[in-house]
Amino acid sequence: MDKKTLLKKFGKNLKIERIKQDLTQEKLAEKMCVSQNYIASIECGNANMSLAKILELSQVLNINISYLLDFSDLYK
Repeated sequence: MDKKTLLKKFGKNLKIERIKQDLTQEKLAEKMCVSQNYIASIECGNANMSLAKILELSQVLNINISYLLDFSDLYK
């Protein structure tokens, strides 16, 4: 797996969880004290989050971090 594929999959995982919780990009950005553009860039696979921000994201979404970091379908 290359970096681009990894970032796109992470962004997709984030978008799925955000939509499940009925959050807009704006609301999620507000909760994380980041810009909506940053959330959009992550969901599109154009930005890379630090591990600390991924942990914060999982806490804001109240989910296990493993849901965001699940790339198992890329290996099938």
